Order: sequence, then C-alpha cells, then structure tokens
Amino acid sequence: MGLMTSLRNRAGLVIFVIGLAIIAFLLGDIINVGTPFWQSSQNEVGSVNGESIDYQTFNAQVDQTNAMYQQQMGGTVSPQMRGFAVQQVWNQYLTQNLLNQEVSKIGLQVGKDELNSMLFGNNPSPQIVQAFTNPETGQFDRNYLNMVVEQSKSNPEIQAQWEGLLTNVHDERLNQKYTNLINNSIYTTALEAEYDYNSRNKLANFKYVMLDYASVNDSEINLTDADYKEYYDKNKKAFSNPEETRTIEYTLFDAAPTAADSSSVLAEIQKLKTELAESTNDSSFVSIHSETKYPVRFYSKGQISPGLDSVAFTAAAGTVIGPVLNDNTYEIAKVIQVKTSPDSVNASHILLNPVAEGGVDKAQAKADSIVNLLQGGASFTALAVEFSADPGSKDNGGELGTITRGMIEELDEVLFDGQTGDVKVVTTNYGVHIVKVNRQIGRSPIAKLAIVDRAIHPSKETTDAAYSKANEFFSAVTTGDFDQIAKQQNVTILKNERTTAMDNMFSGVEVPRDLIRWAFQADKGQLGERIYESDNHFIVARLAEVQPKGIQSLESVKPLIEPVVKNLVKARMLKEKMNNAINGSSSIDQIGEKLQKNVQSVENVALANPVIPGVAMEGRVVGTLFGLQPNKPSDAIEGKQGVYAVQVVGFSNPSALAGEELQNQQKQLTSTKAQRSWSVILKALQDNAKIVDNRIRFY
Repeated sequence: MGLMTSLRNRAGLVIFVIGLAIIAFLLGDIINVGTPFWQSSQNEVGSVNGESIDYQTFNAQVDQTNAMYQQQMGGTVSPQMRGFAVQQVWNQYLTQNLLNQEVSKIGLQVGKDELNSMLFGNNPSPQIVQAFTNPETGQFDRNYLNMVVEQSKSNPEIQAQWEGLLTNVHDERLNQKYTNLINNSIYTTALEAEYDYNSRNKLANFKYVMLDYASVNDSEINLTDADYKEYYDKNKKAFSNPEETRTIEYTLFDAAPTAADSSSVLAEIQKLKTELAESTNDSSFVSIHSETKYPVRFYSKGQISPGLDSVAFTAAAGTVIGPVLNDNTYEIAKVIQVKTSPDSVNASHILLNPVAEGGVDKAQAKADSIVNLLQGGASFTALAVEFSADPGSKDNGGELGTITRGMIEELDEVLFDGQTGDVKVVTTNYGVHIVKVNRQIGRSPIAKLAIVDRAIHPSKETTDAAYSKANEFFSAVTTGDFDQIAKQQNVTILKNERTTAMDNMFSGVEVPRDLIRWAFQADKGQLGERIYESDNHFIVARLAEVQPKGIQSLESVKPLIEPVVKNLVKARMLKEKMNNAINGSSSIDQIGEKLQKNVQSVENVALANPVIPGVAMEGRVVGTLFGLQPNKPSDAIEGKQGVYAVQVVGFSNPSALAGEELQNQQKQLTSTKAQRSWSVILKALQDNAKIVDNRIRFY
C-alpha cells in the first residue's frame, strides 16, 4: 500500500479504536464477569447467552489495541497496559454482543440501500467521513473513498480493512436505531420537573444538635449476632457479588534497588560519560552501551527528558551533558550539533515502486529521469498523476501535506535541511521518492544527540538477600502456621480483598498473572505453589477467602460491616439519650442545654446536595428537615456521623415554574435521562444475561 494511504488508514483506525475505547471505558464499571475457568470450552474466551467469543478473534483485537497503546505511548507496552487492552476488548465484545442480541430480538435491521447511503450518499456515516478526510484540507475526500473501494477488490489487506469498516458502520447504525427507540420512550412529567427544580433551588436554614458516634467508646458496646443480622437483612442487596472474587493474604519481600545499587549505576554512567566524550563512533557507542538505544538523530525541545531538555539546546558541540536522573534511570547525552530547523514542512512526492520498476537501480534511474523533466519545466502535479505509486497522494498532485521531523527519517535531510523549491531523490522502505519541498514552516532549535541511559536495577546481592528472606518464610509456612510464623519472623501480612480474575495490582504493587491464576484454582487456606516474583518484590501468598457470585453470606461479610454495625448499636444508645432531651423541650436550644452541646446553625442547604458543612453528607437528616414545620424540633434522627435533632429556622422558596421555564426543565431532565439510559440499559441486559468469562485461562 502507498505511503499516505498507509498513514491515513492507520490514523483513521487509531481514531476509531480510541472512540470505541472511550465508550468501553465509560461503560466498563457496569460490566460483570465471572464463571470459573475450569468449566469452560478450551477455545472460548467467554460467551454471552451462549454466543461464543473465540480466542483467536478476541486475541487479534487485543493485539491491535496493544499496538495502538504502543503507538500512542512509544516503547514497549507493560503487562499492566496489556491487561487494560484485554479489559477494553472484553467490554467491547460484551457491549456489542448484548446489543446485537437485543436488536435482533426486536427486529431492527439495516437495509442494503440504507447502508449504501451511509457509505456513498450525501450524508455519509461519521466513521466514513473520519476515515476518508484529507488531512491537509480537512475535507471529506470521495475520490479517496472510491479508490479504496476499487483497491479492496484486488488487495486482501485493504479488503479486510474495508470489510471491518463496513461492519462498524452497520453496527453503528443499528445501535443508533436502538438508541433512538429508547430515547423516544423517555419522558419527564411536569410533576417530576417541579420536584427536581425545587430540590435544587429550595433552600433551608436550620439548627441542629449532634451526638457523635465517636463519643461512645467501642468498649462500651456489645455486638450480638442479632445486631449483625439486623443490618445484613436490611442491606442484603448491597452484598451481591457480580462475579466471583477472592481474598488473598500475602507478604512482600522488597527487592527494590538500594542506595548502594543506585551509587553503583551512577558510577557506571559517569565512566560511560568519559568514554562517550572520547568516542569517534557515537551510533555504535549508543548501540553497545545504552539500554534504550535511542537513535542518534536531531531532537526538538520536548522530545527528551526534562533534565536533558533544559541543557541540550544551549550546550556546545562535543559536550556530554548529565548524568540526570529520569524515572529511576540515569541518562547522559553527547551534543553533536545544535542548529535551528523548520518546525514542519509542506511537501510533495512521486513514489516509485522498485518491484514494479524491476529493482531499486531501475527505479532510481527512472527517478533521475523524472527530475530531469522537472528541471526542464514539466509539471510536478502532472508527473505525480502519471507516475506515482502512492494512491493516497497522486490524485492531489503528489501533495503529502504538512510533515514534522522524524516521521520518515530518510526524508528529514531533504525536507528540513534543504531549501524551499528543492527537488531530490530519496530511497526509503516505501520505495524511491522524488521529493519537492513546497514550504518550510517556523523555526526552532534542534540538537543532534547521542543518548545513553542506564536504569537502576537491583544488584544480585540485593535480589539474593530479598529472595533468601522470602524463601525462609515460604519454607517455614509450608508446614507451619502462616500467621504465627509471620509474627515470629517480623513479616507483615497484607490482604487484597475481593480480588477479581483479571486483577494485576495489589495496593499499587504489580503482581504476576500466574499468582492470580493460582488463586482462582486454589481452595480456601491453601498456600501459593511457589514464591512469586514481581518487578521489585518477591511474594508469598495464601488464599484466605472465596466470595462466590451472588449474595454473600452474613459470616463472610461480618468483618466488612463491623464498623457500621457498631454505629448501629451506638445509635440506639444515643437515640435514647437524644429522645430524653427532646422530651418536654420546645426548641432546639433547650435540647442543646439538656445535652450540654452547642447548637450549630446552617444556612442555604438544598435537598439535592444534602451536606452538613464540616460534618458529612447526611441525606436522612436533610431529607427529614425538608418535611418539618419551622421552629419545631424534630425527633432523634440516625445519621452517618451520629444522632441528630434538627429545627428548621425557615425556607427560601424559589419562584414557581410555569410555561416555557417548565418546558425547558422537562427537556433538560429528559436529556439527562437519555444520557444515562445507555448505562442503565446495558446493566439491565447484563443482569439478565448468562455471561461466561474464561479470560483467566488465556491472560
């Protein structure tokens, strides 16, 4: 495929995938997963209502998303980023499969004429417009679209991309129809609009007295099974597990680099600094001694680490700057040359395909002939249309648009170091180019640098010492008591509650996937199969609890709800105390006097934002006071921070809604409901779907 066609397609694909990624991210928190992996088909990543998700197809999407991350961030993608890619693709599959199944049930379709109109009509799909917009003009290019369609008939690679785009356009249209169907069913009554308006604009001024739960010591209360059961029964739905989770107890043995390791690497980089200053072959030196192996080339400001960036563009040629510390890595750089250069270049080219021309030599000879024609006054535009093998630019007279330094390294010298009007022959991986510099834009300093870096890694002594401690502990707990031995060896036991099958972090520490896979095969109380290793830690793990999918038992949630149950018991004691003070009192001030508590005043609190300043969000308390008559103290109210008594001083009522204002309020609420409808619908579809998640078998 031609140069600009490749670049355009790549850009279009990245933008489209980013769009899907944003949708998937926004919907990600409502996606439930989780049937144990051992109950699955060997080649299925999962299934939605019996519709299989094939591993090879799924993994191809993961690789594509991974490549997108790599292109965006540069360098290699970490295991954690690959985990994000797996989750993103999973969310996309779940969302699309659920919607496709629902759309099929209700009979929505996209007809042939309708699809053709979305591709070639007067109002094409946004995806088509996005993929086939000329980057130079910013306008939709129908000629480019028609050319790709023709090429797809004979080029398998282009055909695959085109068919993928067709599928996306088709699905987008179905989803749009489904969305319209849902949105047309959403309505807001005048009563709803008035209630919402008042909840935001009616303000209350009030006084309150609070008996804080913290005023009762835990030693003063006695929790019973009935207390736990009372709270559990009232809030049972809150303990529903959308997927199977596991609690893992673990110990970390630190293998991070020590100060001695850092000093050792600093000494190495200082020695390399001297050698780099004396080097006569900088590219070879970087290739041999640098961990990252940055290319020896010109860099613009902002393209290198801040420590080097602040010095490199004002240093004299031959100077070796650094070392500077950048993200746990020492860097040095030899300044080879500093100069000013155009920020970007507008250029045109004619691309010759060496294969079609019978070899590179023949292509170069033909390029020289074309240059001669140009020097004789021939039109570059006409020759590009006649000879160029780049379909993405030939119809525009060979125009490449605006290019920044480093896009194609071999072209940089001609484009950025030449002069406006220059025509040169350059050979790249894409073929043989006849390049014309149309216009150079802006000027900024650039520096040609040979950058050498050395990351601070733990030394063998550091790693061996950490592993020795881990092994001593692991050997002991293999036959002994985990908690007791940890206490004997002064080892801290950490706990990762409700670990999901696709987790890869424990409290900010990246953990290996094989630890998670072991945990989802192990039985409660089982010790890890071996010592697990992360970047800077050795880990010994034990499976503490298994939380199955569905409503959790009271026993399993007891440790989680204990603080709330304590407040429940304290509330009984404090409510009795508060009611005794309220009894016989005609004002909040009298209640405060009886309790020997200061009465607090609050102004301008709205029902829609039930925050008591300086205390907490207290929905039950604020909700109660909006139902009170002014100047009459309430009964005792059980809140989140304590037990309250409140008295309304007065309300500030907004002007009544009517006519156009009421209609606008209805429209605004309807729009808000429509925006939330996607997440609500998908959650409903998912709650009623049979979803099997086998990803842990593959990732």
